[in-house]
Amino acid sequence: MITIRPLEGHDLDFFLDMHYESIHILQGKPEKHELLNEPAIRKYHEGWGKPGDRAFVALKENHLAGAVWYRLFPETDKGYGFIDSDTPELGIAVHPAYRGSGLGRRLMHEVIKQAERDGYPSLSLSVDPKNASAVKLYQSLGFVYWGVSGTSWTMKLTLPSC
Repeated sequence: MITIRPLEGHDLDFFLDMHYESIHILQGKPEKHELLNEPAIRKYHEGWGKPGDRAFVALKENHLAGAVWYRLFPETDKGYGFIDSDTPELGIAVHPAYRGSGLGRRLMHEVIKQAERDGYPSLSLSVDPKNASAVKLYQSLGFVYWGVSGTSWTMKLTLPSC
């Protein structure tokens, strides 16, 4: 059985694990502590819980299995998938043991519904175009190519409420 619920304070270590997993680097990926403390990455989780931050975790048979989250960034401190200061940038990761089970799609549906309830006009994300399974998932959910940031694509989903 799969349960999806909001991130709770005691889930923060798992959230950081999932943040690390969400960064698609095939070779030479730095250790978790090193990578997550780089300023361009740290801003995605530092001070988590400020207004506009949303996150959900998925549990499969009571084991933490994945997470999805979003955060707003100002024009002066853009994220990799930045569209504008009114569009939250999302991240998602599924623990390797649970990939391919549809868990990522379930998490995405949950965070999209939350963004609609929160009144956002759109969501954005950054993805390595070589991560074909992720790109395919995002496209199937309605995300479209928006631009390039470094070696990653920025993709945008316009929410139906707008």
